Amino acid sequence: MGTSSTVRDEPATAVRVGTVAVVAHRKKTLGGGLDELRAELAGAGVEDLVWYEVPKSRKAPKKVRKALEKGAELVFVWGGDGMVQRCADTLAGSDVPMAILPAGTANLFAANLGVPEDLTEAVRIGLHGRRRSLDLGRLNGEHFAVMAGAGFDGDLIREADRTLKGKLGRLAYLWTGLRHVRGELVGTRITVDGAEWFDGDASCVLFGNVGTITGGIPAFDDARPDDGCLEVGVSTADGAVDWARTLGRMAAGRSEESPFVRITRGRKIKVRLAAPRTYELDGGARGEVTKLKVRVVPGALTVCCPGPVP
Repeated sequence: MGTSSTVRDEPATAVRVGTVAVVAHRKKTLGGGLDELRAELAGAGVEDLVWYEVPKSRKAPKKVRKALEKGAELVFVWGGDGMVQRCADTLAGSDVPMAILPAGTANLFAANLGVPEDLTEAVRIGLHGRRRSLDLGRLNGEHFAVMAGAGFDGDLIREADRTLKGKLGRLAYLWTGLRHVRGELVGTRITVDGAEWFDGDASCVLFGNVGTITGGIPAFDDARPDDGCLEVGVSTADGAVDWARTLGRMAAGRSEESPFVRITRGRKIKVRLAAPRTYELDGGARGEVTKLKVRVVPGALTVCCPGPVP
């Protein structure tokens, strides 16, 4: 666990774009907004444009499917990690490239890939950048791009969504975690690639596809979104004091030095919990479960990444 990982450089190739789709979370902002995005695409010579706006990220998959039905050869996604996750889940396996326009509260996938919060540059990367086949994780049937988790992490995000996320952004996660979430220990059994790896009480289980995770914390030192593996972490921190120490080590890029953290990596992971816990994908809280089935999906998503213009 440490600094965020980036994608290896590869020779750039010329990109020819036909039908371009935009799927935008209309409540998110970047640069001069969606009007500027239209102007940027028009100025770049995009003539065949399919445009959708949604009020919530969970409504995005339907629009992505419509875009694919209309022959979209490139999909721009305007929003944060939740929006990217919903769209990535729909685009997985389609070979249609996704270009990220990081307009959300948290843009961790974009940041890990080097896509800046600059509208003009993000559009250029989408139209002319490198097309990379990147891995996704899949948890209980749904894909994620950055990370997923259950326990303290899921409770923390659920509370942040309810109370502070809109006001404080990434800091809300840490603030809420230390002030409102107890991080109770629950009996947890984890198998990684068919072998038992952990059996004991834990407050959190994490699965990482990239290095920097929720809250902007550098968590998984060796994580790469193109290595065919997921990082797996489990924490035995109990209560605010333990979690303050753990988060402090993580924020300093020294997670593996924490006495409350264990880390490994694998392709297929199964988790059994003695009590229901909230789980999350890319910063979006889901329901409570007692079982998690997680696997990596190598090369599931084509993403437009930074690189020199051909």
